Amino acid sequence: MGSDDQPDSARERAEEFNFSEVFVHQMIHSIEFVLGAVSNTASYLRLWALSLAHSELSTVFYEKVLLLAWGYENIIIRLVGLAVFAFATAFILLMMETLSAFLHALRLHWVEFQNKFYHGDGYKFMPFSFALLADDED
Repeated sequence: MGSDDQPDSARERAEEFNFSEVFVHQMIHSIEFVLGAVSNTASYLRLWALSLAHSELSTVFYEKVLLLAWGYENIIIRLVGLAVFAFATAFILLMMETLSAFLHALRLHWVEFQNKFYHGDGYKFMPFSFALLADDED
């Protein structure tokens, strides 16, 4: 698009070079980049902490429920321990932790995708329209 197509475009203004303005502008972009990198790293560390919590929770269920029940000679206690362990594994670990990890990963992909490729550079958004395309051909 040429500058005549966008009347409010920043390219249309011809100003003199001002070092202090460029320096401040670049410093703002540098700070935004560093903050974005720290934020994205913290988000990945949050996912890592979630996987560690999942691992610890499964260890607790295994040691405190299944192995404790297996220490008794009574078959009913063993079956109850096995049922509690199966319920805890299937419903708490698998369903809730998978949902939580999915939501965290979805958030990471959305946020990181948006802040890496979106730049609000001041151009007016013009949605695609077949009607406008047909008018341009006429």
